[in-house]
Amino acid sequence: MEVLVHGAGALGSLVGGLLAPAHDVTLVGRNPHMRRVREEGLRIEGAVEARVRPRAVTDGRHRSADLALVTTKAYDTDAAARALATGEYGAVCSLQNGLTEERLVAALEPPVLAGTASYGARLLGPGRVRCTGVGKVAVGALAGGESPLADRVARAFDDAGIEVGAAADMPRRRYEKLAVNAGINGPSALARVTNGEVLEGPARGIAREAAREVGRVAAAAGADLTPDEASDALERVARDTAPNRSSMCEDVAAGRRTEVEAIYGAVLERADERGVAVPTCRTLGSVIRAWEAGRELREK
Repeated sequence: MEVLVHGAGALGSLVGGLLAPAHDVTLVGRNPHMRRVREEGLRIEGAVEARVRPRAVTDGRHRSADLALVTTKAYDTDAAARALATGEYGAVCSLQNGLTEERLVAALEPPVLAGTASYGARLLGPGRVRCTGVGKVAVGALAGGESPLADRVARAFDDAGIEVGAAADMPRRRYEKLAVNAGINGPSALARVTNGEVLEGPARGIAREAAREVGRVAAAAGADLTPDEASDALERVARDTAPNRSSMCEDVAAGRRTEVEAIYGAVLERADERGVAVPTCRTLGSVIRAWEAGRELREK
């Protein structure tokens, strides 16, 4: 299968690198990372060890592939969609944080699948990515239900040795992913701790309540996810990825813009639409926004 990975940072490079031995993969990212991959290949270290040579480009316009995986930061979704709209793809699948798929649907003609990936990844430098934890990938129709297209994409991941499932319950999984992100990202970023330390330390109550709030929003939206199930998902992921630092924790440590809007903004938007109180998520989002504003990282 021809696969284009748009947004080859840490996760995109890892997923694209894992797919490369079995498929024709093109990474779209930034220099100097893409330049090093072109010249020397991509080195995967950590829980998975490999050296592969996918194509590596910096311009994602006017490309074509059977599948485009979107792995950009959520705030770059619209830019990714504009680039992908100039090309031809059999399907597009998001593995991003937040609930970005609707924006891709609005901008693109190819069918858009929802996806989740629980792999841990860290970009070590140009041409090098560390797998900090082997996880699973799930793909499925945005509205849920059986999908022959999702089955085909799942087989492609399976052919590359990636544990994957074609999921018929993506509406629930999307909210579950949002609950985990809301519970881990803000507390870990503000406290500068690992995922496991969020679960084990004083922030556990805040993290659990943030996840439970997302569960209440999901229930109000008709997704099959309860507050208890959202909290259980948070605890499971935090245990499974205990040594890892969340993407938001890494962004704050590096002084970069975060995905606060894709996570907490998405929760607040849907909560306000349905009259659900989410004071913990509102507070976490406000504090992260204040941190960004103080460093002039927020868009005007």
